[in-house]
Amino acid sequence: MSNVPNLKLNNGVEMPQLGFGVFQVPDEETTVAVTSALDAGYRSIDTAAAYGNEAGVGKALAESGIARDELFITTKLWNADQGYDATLRAFDTSLGKLGLEQLDLYLIHWPAPARDLYLESWKAFEKLYADGRVRAIGVSNFQPSHLDRIVATGGTVPAVNQIELHPYLVQSEVRAAGAKLGIATEAWSPLAKGGEVLGESAVTALAAKHGRTPAQVILRWHLQLGNVVIPKSVTPSRVAENFDVFGFALADDEVAALSALDQGLRTGPDPDEFNVA
Repeated sequence: MSNVPNLKLNNGVEMPQLGFGVFQVPDEETTVAVTSALDAGYRSIDTAAAYGNEAGVGKALAESGIARDELFITTKLWNADQGYDATLRAFDTSLGKLGLEQLDLYLIHWPAPARDLYLESWKAFEKLYADGRVRAIGVSNFQPSHLDRIVATGGTVPAVNQIELHPYLVQSEVRAAGAKLGIATEAWSPLAKGGEVLGESAVTALAAKHGRTPAQVILRWHLQLGNVVIPKSVTPSRVAENFDVFGFALADDEVAALSALDQGLRTGPDPDEFNVA
């Protein structure tokens, strides 16, 4: 049913390049939103313990009738649950809320460097992976220095690094560091916040040229950069629109024009400073 291409992660697991995010969607609205996404063709769903809507995701999955092996489900470990034993407990809690026996991808949500517990959490991640309870393990919002510390332990290299990434924050350095280590980059907030980037003349001109919406043009830019991308919407028409990004392609100079919008502008926290538990 789905025409979404898969990216092969560094452990051989295949992950859909386009998924559906549920950040800031209230739990009571999440089941309807995820159902809408599944109906549109999405098979990859991204949530997190901190979002408070894992149960809503799980309800939608259970009611969907879609075979488990057709779905790719991601959730994340919150900062307050970092540390070896706490991580294992948090994983059990998340899996229970999702109603799953195995997770496809588990991410450390933030490095929280001042807490300095992410290496302990990573060891717990490696145990969960070795035990077959999760098919791939990765991180979120990790800077190159944080990635280097994990790799230096000599254990498992993260499969994914999910970071804020959009035309105002192209993240060339982080993406390059990930690519060097064989880590796939996944983009959260792929359209930025507030809609300013959607009104950029470079974006609207390409949208008019290709007969697409500004959002579709930016999502296409992500895909052609090689990113995994997880747009979020609770509006069924927008959910379907964000999925319809495979019938056209941007030229190399068009991709470059969107990348040139980079301002180093974060709409979320700075990973080097965000230590909220």
